[in-house]
Amino acid sequence: MTVYSRVLGTGSYLPAERLTNHDLVERLAKIGLETSDEWIKTRSGISARHFAAANELTSDLAVKAAQAALKSAGIESSDLDLIILATSTPDHLGGFPSTACVVQDKLGAHNYCAAFDVQAVCAGFTYALAIADAFIRIGTYKKVMVLGAETFSRILNFQDRTTSVLFGDGAGAVILEASAEPGILSAALHADGSQRDILCVPGRATNGGVEGAAFLTMDGPAVFKLAVKVLEQVAHEALEKANLKSEQIDWLVPHQANIRIMEGTARKMGMSMDKVIVTVHEHGNTSAASIPLALDAGIRSGQIKRGQHLLLEGVGGGFAWGAVTIKY
Repeated sequence: MTVYSRVLGTGSYLPAERLTNHDLVERLAKIGLETSDEWIKTRSGISARHFAAANELTSDLAVKAAQAALKSAGIESSDLDLIILATSTPDHLGGFPSTACVVQDKLGAHNYCAAFDVQAVCAGFTYALAIADAFIRIGTYKKVMVLGAETFSRILNFQDRTTSVLFGDGAGAVILEASAEPGILSAALHADGSQRDILCVPGRATNGGVEGAAFLTMDGPAVFKLAVKVLEQVAHEALEKANLKSEQIDWLVPHQANIRIMEGTARKMGMSMDKVIVTVHEHGNTSAASIPLALDAGIRSGQIKRGQHLLLEGVGGGFAWGAVTIKY
C-alpha cells in the first residue's frame, strides 16, 4: 500500500503585543527616524505586527501553536514521532540545543520522539514540510509535527526603517499523519548560495562576542526581483510534479513577506487575489512562521475546506525557496 502524509491538524499563536504602523511610527520618531503608516502600507501592505514579550522565547511561541494544533488534531504530544521546527531565531546561540528539543520538553512529549531544527529562513516551513512528508512516506514515522516559529523582533535594527517596519513574531504548526489517502502531493526546493548577501544577518559569534552586525540586513529591490522570479518557477515545478494546473488550485498560501510580491506571484500564475490567503496586513513578515500562520488562519476562517487543493510557497535568505502542493 502506498503511504501518504495528510494534514491532521493546524494551530498558530501570535504574541499579545500588537503594534500598529502608528505605534511603530511613534517609536521610531523617538529615535529620530521618520516614516508613516502610508509609507509602510504602500511598500509592504502591512498595517500591524506582533512582538514577543521580553520573557517570551521562540520555543514559547512554538509551544502555544503546537498545543493548538494538537487540540485540532485530537491527539496528545506523546503521540508524536517527530518534531521539526523551522526557525532563524532559535532560543540558544549557535542553535543548540535545538529549539525543537526545547519545544518537545515544554510540550511534555517525554516519549523520546526525534526533534530537530531546520534553517532555511522564510522558506524554512516548506523545507520542513517536505522533510516530514519524506519521513512519513518511507515509513519511518507516522505522526509528525512541523512548526515555524520566529522572534524576529530580536534581530531588527530599529535605526533602519526599511527593515524594522516589515517583520513580526509568531508561530504556526501543522501535524501530519500517515494515510492511505493523498495529502501532500509534491514538493520542490531550491537554493542559490551566491545570493546569500542580499538578505542575511552578517554577524558571527566569536570568542564570546559578535563579530560584525547582529541585525538583519536586506537589499530590498534585489530580494523583490529575485523573489517574484523564483516563486513563479518553483510553483510551476511543484504543480507539474503533482499533475495539477494552476486553475485547479483552490488557495495559494504564500509566504507573507510583501503584498506586492504576493500580487506579482499570483498575476504570473494567472490566479486572482481572491484565491490567495493574505495575513501580511496583520502579521507582517514572520519568516518561517508566516505560511503556517496563514494556513491556520485560512482553515479556521472557513475559507480553506477539506478536499481543496493548496499551493504553499516561500522564499527567503540563503537564498532559499520552495513550494508544496497539498490536497487538504
